[in-house]
Amino acid sequence: MALQKLIVGNWKMNGSVSFVRETLSYWQTQNIFHHTVICPPFPLLPLVKEQLSSPFLSLGAQDCHHKSSGAFTGNTSANLLYEIGCQYVLTGHSERRQYHAETNELIKEKAEMALANHLIPIVCIGENLQEKEQGKTLSILNSQVAASTPSSGVDFCVAYEPVWAIGTGKTASLEDIASAHDALRQQLGENIKLLYGGSVTADNYLEIFSLNNVDGVLVGGVSLKKEDFSRMICNESAIHTQ
Repeated sequence: MALQKLIVGNWKMNGSVSFVRETLSYWQTQNIFHHTVICPPFPLLPLVKEQLSSPFLSLGAQDCHHKSSGAFTGNTSANLLYEIGCQYVLTGHSERRQYHAETNELIKEKAEMALANHLIPIVCIGENLQEKEQGKTLSILNSQVAASTPSSGVDFCVAYEPVWAIGTGKTASLEDIASAHDALRQQLGENIKLLYGGSVTADNYLEIFSLNNVDGVLVGGVSLKKEDFSRMICNESAIHTQ
Protein backbone atom coordinates (compact mmCIF):
# COMPACT_ATOMS: atom_id res chain seq x y z
CA MET A 1 0.00 0.00 0.00
CA ALA A 2 1.31 3.45 -0.90
CA LEU A 3 1.86 5.53 2.20
CA GLN A 4 2.03 9.28 2.63
CA LYS A 5 4.97 10.49 4.63
CA LEU A 6 4.85 12.86 7.59
CA ILE A 7 7.03 15.92 6.95
CA VAL A 8 7.57 18.28 9.90
CA GLY A 9 9.06 21.71 9.30
CA ASN A 10 10.71 23.20 12.40
CA TRP A 11 11.31 26.89 11.79
CA LYS A 12 13.14 27.28 15.11
CA MET A 13 13.64 31.00 15.94
CA ASN A 14 13.09 32.12 12.36
CA GLY A 15 10.29 33.55 10.26
CA SER A 16 8.18 36.69 10.20
CA VAL A 17 4.63 37.82 9.47
CA SER A 18 5.48 38.49 5.82
CA PHE A 19 7.30 35.16 5.54
CA VAL A 20 4.23 33.27 6.82
CA ARG A 21 1.91 34.94 4.35
CA GLU A 22 4.24 34.50 1.39
CA THR A 23 5.27 30.90 1.98
CA LEU A 24 1.90 29.48 3.01
CA SER A 25 0.23 31.19 0.08
CA TYR A 26 2.81 29.68 -2.26
CA TRP A 27 2.67 26.17 -0.79
CA GLN A 28 -1.10 26.06 -0.86
CA THR A 29 -1.23 26.86 -4.56
CA GLN A 30 0.78 23.67 -5.09
CA ASN A 31 -0.50 20.10 -5.02
CA ILE A 32 0.57 19.07 -1.52
CA PHE A 33 0.74 15.30 -1.25
CA HIS A 34 2.30 14.52 2.11
CA HIS A 35 0.92 15.28 5.56
CA THR A 36 2.93 18.34 6.56
CA VAL A 37 3.28 19.97 9.97
CA ILE A 38 4.54 23.54 10.29
CA CYS A 39 6.18 24.45 13.63
CA PRO A 40 6.79 28.22 13.71
CA PRO A 41 7.91 30.36 16.66
CA PHE A 42 5.18 30.82 19.28
CA PRO A 43 4.10 34.37 18.29
CA LEU A 44 3.40 33.19 14.72
CA LEU A 45 1.20 30.22 15.66
CA PRO A 46 -2.17 32.04 15.39
CA LEU A 47 -1.22 33.65 12.08
CA VAL A 48 -0.09 30.32 10.60
CA LYS A 49 -3.33 28.71 11.75
CA GLU A 50 -5.32 31.55 10.16
CA GLN A 51 -3.49 31.08 6.86
CA LEU A 52 -3.90 27.29 6.65
CA SER A 53 -6.40 26.04 4.10
CA SER A 54 -4.94 22.79 2.79
CA PRO A 55 -6.13 19.59 4.55
CA PHE A 56 -2.56 18.33 4.25
CA LEU A 57 -1.10 21.12 6.40
CA SER A 58 -1.25 21.02 10.20
CA LEU A 59 0.01 23.31 12.93
CA GLY A 60 2.64 22.27 15.44
CA ALA A 61 4.42 23.98 18.34
CA GLN A 62 8.12 23.76 19.13
CA ASP A 63 7.64 22.97 22.83
CA CYS A 64 5.14 22.93 25.68
CA HIS A 65 5.35 23.10 29.47
CA HIS A 66 5.01 19.99 31.60
CA LYS A 67 2.45 21.63 33.90
CA SER A 68 -1.09 22.57 32.92
CA SER A 69 -0.86 26.14 34.26
CA GLY A 70 0.94 28.27 36.84
CA ALA A 71 3.58 30.89 37.48
CA PHE A 72 5.92 29.85 34.67
CA THR A 73 6.92 33.07 32.93
CA GLY A 74 7.78 32.64 29.27
CA ASN A 75 6.30 29.15 28.98
CA THR A 76 3.19 27.91 27.18
CA SER A 77 0.75 25.21 28.25
CA ALA A 78 -0.28 22.29 26.07
CA ASN A 79 -3.91 23.18 26.62
CA LEU A 80 -3.45 26.69 25.23
CA LEU A 81 -1.60 25.28 22.22
CA TYR A 82 -4.54 22.99 21.55
CA GLU A 83 -7.02 25.86 21.96
CA ILE A 84 -5.29 27.97 19.31
CA GLY A 85 -5.28 25.11 16.82
CA CYS A 86 -2.11 23.07 17.28
CA GLN A 87 -2.28 19.37 16.56
CA TYR A 88 1.37 18.48 17.18
CA VAL A 89 4.16 19.59 19.51
CA LEU A 90 7.89 18.87 19.52
CA THR A 91 9.32 17.62 22.81
CA GLY A 92 12.93 16.97 23.67
CA HIS A 93 14.54 18.58 20.64
CA SER A 94 18.32 18.41 21.03
CA GLU A 95 18.51 22.19 21.27
CA ARG A 96 16.10 22.09 24.23
CA ARG A 97 18.15 19.32 25.81
CA GLN A 98 21.38 21.26 25.26
CA TYR A 99 20.45 24.89 25.91
CA HIS A 100 17.70 24.33 28.50
CA ALA A 101 19.17 21.27 30.21
CA GLU A 102 16.00 19.25 29.62
CA THR A 103 16.17 15.71 30.97
CA ASN A 104 14.52 12.56 29.68
CA GLU A 105 12.19 12.64 32.67
CA LEU A 106 11.07 16.21 31.95
CA ILE A 107 10.56 15.40 28.29
CA LYS A 108 8.37 12.45 29.22
CA GLU A 109 6.24 14.72 31.41
CA LYS A 110 5.86 17.15 28.52
CA ALA A 111 4.88 14.37 26.11
CA GLU A 112 2.29 13.03 28.53
CA MET A 113 0.91 16.53 29.12
CA ALA A 114 0.61 16.96 25.36
CA LEU A 115 -1.32 13.71 25.02
CA ALA A 116 -3.61 14.70 27.89
CA ASN A 117 -4.48 17.84 25.93
CA HIS A 118 -5.18 16.19 22.57
CA LEU A 119 -1.81 17.01 21.02
CA ILE A 120 0.45 14.52 19.28
CA PRO A 121 3.95 14.81 20.76
CA ILE A 122 6.96 14.29 18.52
CA VAL A 123 9.62 13.06 20.94
CA CYS A 124 13.13 13.82 19.69
CA ILE A 125 16.06 11.56 20.51
CA GLY A 126 19.64 11.25 19.29
CA GLU A 127 23.25 10.65 20.18
CA ASN A 128 26.10 13.15 20.14
CA LEU A 129 29.33 12.73 18.18
CA GLN A 130 31.31 11.27 21.08
CA GLU A 131 28.61 8.67 21.75
CA LYS A 132 28.53 7.77 18.06
CA GLU A 133 32.30 7.36 17.89
CA GLN A 134 32.18 5.13 20.97
CA GLY A 135 29.63 2.87 19.29
CA LYS A 136 26.89 3.75 21.78
CA THR A 137 24.24 4.95 19.34
CA LEU A 138 21.72 2.14 19.79
CA SER A 139 22.11 1.96 23.56
CA ILE A 140 21.64 5.74 23.86
CA LEU A 141 18.52 5.63 21.70
CA ASN A 142 17.14 2.72 23.68
CA SER A 143 17.59 4.52 26.98
CA GLN A 144 16.19 7.80 25.67
CA VAL A 145 13.09 6.08 24.30
CA ALA A 146 12.54 4.20 27.54
CA ALA A 147 12.88 7.33 29.68
CA SER A 148 11.34 10.10 27.55
CA THR A 149 8.34 8.62 25.72
CA PRO A 150 4.83 8.37 27.22
CA SER A 151 4.15 5.42 29.50
CA SER A 152 0.91 4.54 27.73
CA GLY A 153 -0.84 5.25 24.45
CA VAL A 154 0.42 5.06 20.89
CA ASP A 155 -0.59 8.47 19.54
CA PHE A 156 2.90 9.92 19.48
CA CYS A 157 5.87 10.05 17.12
CA VAL A 158 9.58 9.57 17.68
CA ALA A 159 12.12 11.57 15.70
CA TYR A 160 15.68 10.24 15.51
CA GLU A 161 17.99 13.22 15.17
CA PRO A 162 21.68 12.46 15.57
CA VAL A 163 22.89 15.56 17.39
CA TRP A 164 26.09 15.71 15.37
CA ALA A 165 24.07 16.02 12.14
CA ILE A 166 21.71 18.85 13.12
CA GLY A 167 22.50 22.03 11.22
CA THR A 168 25.99 20.83 10.36
CA GLY A 169 25.42 19.72 6.79
CA LYS A 170 26.40 16.20 7.86
CA THR A 171 23.83 13.48 7.37
CA ALA A 172 23.95 10.03 8.87
CA SER A 173 24.64 7.33 6.30
CA LEU A 174 21.68 5.37 5.00
CA GLU A 175 23.08 2.36 6.84
CA ASP A 176 23.19 4.32 10.12
CA ILE A 177 19.62 5.56 9.65
CA ALA A 178 18.33 2.12 8.75
CA SER A 179 20.06 0.53 11.74
CA ALA A 180 18.66 3.10 14.16
CA HIS A 181 15.13 2.96 12.77
CA ASP A 182 15.07 -0.83 12.67
CA ALA A 183 16.06 -0.91 16.35
CA LEU A 184 13.47 1.73 17.22
CA ARG A 185 10.77 -0.22 15.40
CA GLN A 186 11.59 -3.32 17.41
CA GLN A 187 11.44 -1.33 20.63
CA LEU A 188 8.32 0.73 19.89
CA GLY A 189 6.24 -1.54 17.67
CA GLU A 190 4.45 -0.94 14.40
CA ASN A 191 2.04 1.81 15.46
CA ILE A 192 4.53 4.58 16.28
CA LYS A 193 5.59 6.86 13.44
CA LEU A 194 9.37 7.12 13.17
CA LEU A 195 10.89 10.26 11.68
CA TYR A 196 14.48 11.04 10.74
CA GLY A 197 15.98 14.49 11.22
CA GLY A 198 19.46 15.88 10.78
CA SER A 199 20.46 18.00 7.76
CA VAL A 200 17.61 16.65 5.64
CA THR A 201 17.49 18.46 2.30
CA ALA A 202 15.52 18.45 -0.93
CA ASP A 203 18.42 16.53 -2.44
CA ASN A 204 18.73 13.67 0.05
CA TYR A 205 15.23 13.10 1.42
CA LEU A 206 14.18 10.65 -1.30
CA GLU A 207 16.96 8.25 -0.34
CA ILE A 208 15.93 8.54 3.32
CA PHE A 209 12.27 7.92 2.44
CA SER A 210 13.27 4.75 0.56
CA LEU A 211 14.33 3.07 3.80
CA ASN A 212 12.09 0.70 5.73
CA ASN A 213 10.78 2.05 9.04
CA VAL A 214 11.17 5.70 8.03
CA ASP A 215 7.68 7.21 8.19
CA GLY A 216 8.77 10.79 7.59
CA VAL A 217 11.32 13.49 8.31
CA LEU A 218 11.83 16.38 10.71
CA VAL A 219 13.26 19.24 8.70
CA GLY A 220 14.99 22.38 9.92
CA GLY A 221 16.66 24.81 7.54
CA VAL A 222 15.09 23.56 4.32
CA SER A 223 11.59 24.22 5.70
CA LEU A 224 12.46 27.91 5.45
CA LYS A 225 13.28 27.59 1.75
CA LYS A 226 10.01 28.06 -0.09
CA GLU A 227 10.83 26.19 -3.30
CA ASP A 228 12.92 23.40 -1.76
CA PHE A 229 10.32 22.55 0.88
CA SER A 230 7.64 22.61 -1.81
CA ARG A 231 9.58 19.99 -3.76
CA MET A 232 9.46 17.73 -0.73
CA ILE A 233 5.84 18.08 0.35
CA CYS A 234 4.43 17.99 -3.19
CA ASN A 235 6.38 15.01 -4.52
CA GLU A 236 4.07 12.02 -4.86
CA SER A 237 6.95 9.88 -6.11
CA ALA A 238 8.51 10.19 -2.65
CA ILE A 239 6.09 7.62 -1.24
CA HIS A 240 7.44 4.24 -0.23
CA THR A 241 5.40 1.18 -1.08
CA GLN A 242 5.19 -1.43 1.68
